[in-house]
Amino acid sequence: MKRLPQGLKPYKRTPTFSAETVPAALLRDHSTKSGVWGLIHVVSGEVIYRIAEAGVEYRLDPDVLGVVEPQSLHSVELSEQAEFFVEFWKAAGS
Repeated sequence: MKRLPQGLKPYKRTPTFSAETVPAALLRDHSTKSGVWGLIHVVSGEVIYRIAEAGVEYRLDPDVLGVVEPQSLHSVELSEQAEFFVEFWKAAGS
């Protein structure tokens, strides 16, 4: 999995979602805007992070972050006990 490039700063984050509260849009392919990276933080349980264009998936847990590249189509699938949030990053000064 990729890492965040140097020179980015966090600028917002989602609420913490569970299997009951996750927006349906996150469960199907979606993307961030140009220049916006995401970090998926799993608080509990397990989240499967799928990157559509690459045809790969990662199992995320509290010890493994998911890195979302700008404009990359991706989706998530949650275990029943999963809780997670997404932190958004962009270039400093933008």
